[in-house]
Amino acid sequence: MSTLTTARPSARRAKRAREVGASVPLTAFLWLLAAVYAFPMLWFLLSAFKPGSELFRYPLSFLPEDPTVAGFEKAWGRFDFMLYFSNTLAVALTTTVLTVMASAMCGYALAKYRDQRWVRVFFVCILATTMLPTEVILSPTFIVIRDLGMYDSFAGLVVPSILTATGVFMFRQFFLSVPDDIVEAARIDGAREAGIFFRIMLPMSRPIIMTLAIFSFQWRWNDYVWPLIVVGDERKFTLQIALRSIVGAENIDWPLLLAASVMSILPLVLIFIVFQKYVMNEDINAGLKD
Repeated sequence: MSTLTTARPSARRAKRAREVGASVPLTAFLWLLAAVYAFPMLWFLLSAFKPGSELFRYPLSFLPEDPTVAGFEKAWGRFDFMLYFSNTLAVALTTTVLTVMASAMCGYALAKYRDQRWVRVFFVCILATTMLPTEVILSPTFIVIRDLGMYDSFAGLVVPSILTATGVFMFRQFFLSVPDDIVEAARIDGAREAGIFFRIMLPMSRPIIMTLAIFSFQWRWNDYVWPLIVVGDERKFTLQIALRSIVGAENIDWPLLLAASVMSILPLVLIFIVFQKYVMNEDINAGLKD
C-alpha cells in the first residue's frame, strides 16, 4: 500500500516535468514573437523623443542620446492638435454609440422575429456586404451623401458608418442563444417590445456591447479614406487626415509627425486597457439557463 502511495506522487511529478519541458519551447517562441512585434513599436515610441538631427544619423541608435519633447510641444501648439483630436473624438464617440444601438436593434429583430422568410433573406443580404471591398461602395456612398447635403460635414462622416454587418451578426448570434421563453414570459407579464429589448435583452448583451464599442471606436478613430473624400474644410479634419497634411511634397517634419502620431494612439491604448476586462472576463452566457 505504501509503495503505491509513494509511486503516485512520483508519477505526478514526472508528468508535470514532462508538461513543463514541452511548454518551454512554445513559451520561448511566443516571447520571441512578441519581441519581434514589439521592437518596431518601441523604436517608433523612442524616436518621438529624438531630435531631428539624431533620427537619421548613422549608425542608428535605438535609445535617444539627447531626449527632447520639442516635437510634442510643437504638435500641441503649432499643429493645433486639440482641434483635430476633438473632431476625431466627436466623430468616433457619436458613431460608436449609434453603431451599438443600431446593431443591437437589428440583431434582436433578426434573432427573435425570424418566422418571416424575408427576415432571413434580409440577414443574408447584410452578410453579403462583408464580401464587398470598401473601395467598391465608396463612389455610390459619396454620391448619396453629396445629394443629401452632408458633404463637408461631420454628419457625412458618421451616417455611412452607423450600421455594420459585423455588429449585426454579433448581436444576432448572441440573441439567438437567449431562450425564447424569457421573451415570452416578459410578454405574458405585460411588457412591451421596447421594454423587453431595453430592460431585458440589452443588459444581457453587455459583453457584446463592450466588444463592438471597442472595435467601432477603433475603426472610426483610424479611418482615413472616407474622411479624406468627404471633408474638405481644414477645420473639420480628423487626426488621420491632419497627420497626412504634415507630409509635404519636399520636406517632412519628422519630430512633429512622430510626436503627433504617438499622441494620436494614446486614446486607443487607454480604451483597451480600461475596457478589455469586460470582454476577456465576462461570461457571455451569464444569467442564461436552458
